[in-house]
Amino acid sequence: MTTGAPAVNDKSDTKSSDDKVDWIAEIRGLALMLLAVFAFHSFIAKPFYIPSESMLPNLLVGDRLVVSKYPYGWNWSSVSFHLAPRDDWRLAGSTPEYGDIVIPVHPLRDEDYIKRVVALPGDRIAVQRGQIILNGVPIEQKVEPALDLPLDANSRCDGFGGDDFRATENGQRVCRVPVLRETLPNGATYLVIDHMNQEFDDYPETIVGENEVFVMGDNRDHSSDSRADDPSGLMGPVPLENIGGRAEFITFSLDGTTTLNPVSWWTSLRDGRSWSTLRPAIAERNPASER
Repeated sequence: MTTGAPAVNDKSDTKSSDDKVDWIAEIRGLALMLLAVFAFHSFIAKPFYIPSESMLPNLLVGDRLVVSKYPYGWNWSSVSFHLAPRDDWRLAGSTPEYGDIVIPVHPLRDEDYIKRVVALPGDRIAVQRGQIILNGVPIEQKVEPALDLPLDANSRCDGFGGDDFRATENGQRVCRVPVLRETLPNGATYLVIDHMNQEFDDYPETIVGENEVFVMGDNRDHSSDSRADDPSGLMGPVPLENIGGRAEFITFSLDGTTTLNPVSWWTSLRDGRSWSTLRPAIAERNPASER
């Protein structure tokens, strides 16, 4: 009996020891997982949320996007959460194309914007009565039929000053906006809204620097972009090292009627927006008309 008792105690001690959590290993595993997520977001792709109407009609408040980090190489602004110090270095750097939707960082604040590239390094760009003049040539703008946008909690159709674009279509309330189709020299074509006369409809000719691009929002009357020379906008052409990535596609879009709980998002998903590409269409061009 006396020899059996210690054996029972040994088994109990062994079981108690096996049940202990190795907190160092757990913390190390969590740290490695967070590091992997951080690296993926910094160097491959990250999610992005649209908080404003500056890219209407192509991007709505409530759209969730994927932004790729590698198309133009990597720089300080590629690093997620802006943890890297500002600098002018670029690794495997390349230049955006006309029409790309990019993520520029504000020159003074660690704040991400989302805009479209309309002028490349060395270009001369001006804006006259709302039309872009690129290297002395007005880019093509054509009036298109008005476009019906959602009218919901995230898209209230009230960001157009005194203009009221609310309408009814098949018994459903919509935001019916006037649009123009703009086509850049490489054939990139997309819709813009330019419905009123305002100060940014005219911008003096500027030469884009060697390592810069000029960007504008598609909602031309309600966008703080390269046309704004003060801190409310991007203060002129954007240095390439301040471009943190390229918008690729919409993953899903919410109308704003549900809570932060992802389980409730199913009832607020907007139809027809998931997996929509954000790469501009390329218009067919007539070679005979090119110089």
